[in-house]
Amino acid sequence: MTATGLLLDGSWTKRADSALHTVRSPYSGDAIAEIVTASSSDTDAALESAVAGAALWRNTPAHQRTAILLKAASIADERIESLAHTISSEMGKSIREARGEATRAGEIIRLSAFEGSQRYGESLPLDANLGTGFDKIGFTLPQPVGVVVAITPFNYPSLLVLHKVGPALAAGNAVVLKPALAAPLTASALAQCFLDAGLPPGVLSVLNGSGSEIGTQLVADPRVNKVSFTGSTRVGEMITKIAGIKKLSLELGASSPVIVTRHADLEQAAHSIALGGYVNAGQVCIAAQRIIVEESIREDFLAVLIPKVEAITLGDPTHEDTMVGTLINESEAIRVESAIQKAVADGARLLTGGERSGTLITPAIVDGVEGDHEFAQEELFGPAVSITSARDFAHAIELANSTKYGLGSGIFTHDQDESIRAMREIDSGVVHINWTPLWRADLMPYGGMKSSGIGKEGVRTTVHEMTEWKTVIMHSRV
Repeated sequence: MTATGLLLDGSWTKRADSALHTVRSPYSGDAIAEIVTASSSDTDAALESAVAGAALWRNTPAHQRTAILLKAASIADERIESLAHTISSEMGKSIREARGEATRAGEIIRLSAFEGSQRYGESLPLDANLGTGFDKIGFTLPQPVGVVVAITPFNYPSLLVLHKVGPALAAGNAVVLKPALAAPLTASALAQCFLDAGLPPGVLSVLNGSGSEIGTQLVADPRVNKVSFTGSTRVGEMITKIAGIKKLSLELGASSPVIVTRHADLEQAAHSIALGGYVNAGQVCIAAQRIIVEESIREDFLAVLIPKVEAITLGDPTHEDTMVGTLINESEAIRVESAIQKAVADGARLLTGGERSGTLITPAIVDGVEGDHEFAQEELFGPAVSITSARDFAHAIELANSTKYGLGSGIFTHDQDESIRAMREIDSGVVHINWTPLWRADLMPYGGMKSSGIGKEGVRTTVHEMTEWKTVIMHSRV
């Protein structure tokens, strides 16, 4: 088995003494590949190369950067099926979901290329300021931030890598990418698309390894100008403590609420929740985790939801008819199983699912969960939803806002007043009317409030956040 090396200074590097990590299928446990893991010296070498790469790429005209990115996008399009199988094999996602993710790869790169080439500064109306007339001209001028460290999770190994790397490169930055050690192969395959498109050495590096080791070294290094991280709130808090003075974008945890009111279309709500609660085995930060249902329609709603959830096919991720695959590893599956069991022991009712076989858990509905119970308050990251009853609409809003998180939310109602109140009163970065939080367009601003993070992603927004804006004032002698 040939080990995939580290991407350093434009080539895949493996020394004789390099440490190796075996990537295994979450479904079968079989070895898929070996990868090289980075040492402290490898990390330092990547940063040194990135500093040089940033200087080169910053001085590359936007039309030349765009041409390389568009070529990388075309290459990614040609490799959709290969990318999909890599995604599915290394993290247990069903092949049908993996294809959907892989199909977006080229699109994200193309969108990044466009947005990176279309950054407009603005003129400043200096004569509106007291004491200044027409003797000065002011405007803003964009430039890349420099070296960007991108740290990505396992659950969307293509999508979340490209939402960082694509905009960063398009804006003229160098990137050091550290993908999740649990699912690193997709990141290497995507990096190869950029190399094959002609990306210069040093502009993109890929380091595999432990977040607590090389991740900490990357975040703390003063040569890094920006850190873009997606992962847990706990790790996000650590990053804020060690990063020093640099730009941060943190996409963190969530426990996303979905309100179903008495004015909802129950069929529409159940259909959406049967998707939004279980896609990717629930391993999505915007999964529909907390279902808050007005008491008067609770029984009717559950009667529609239960058969839809029980119809979800579970099993071998490579099979075309599998809808939901595995969790990333057995310890995660055991954790989710234990969380379900604890909720039931504390008085909730398991209406369906919750049975574990290795890394597979049957899609679960847990009814009668109190709003302040940890099963509702903490991020589950597994294929289960909690059902909490609300006395009325005001109580539902109160429950929706009751956690420390605020990433995504949804409400099902055909009452316009409730829709308007929800979009104004729910404290989350994204509010969906008549859908669950589990929907995202690559161009839209995306990010949370409270403990769900700092900053926004979405290609245009990310390009802006990976850009420094200078204010330039030209003075005349008159």
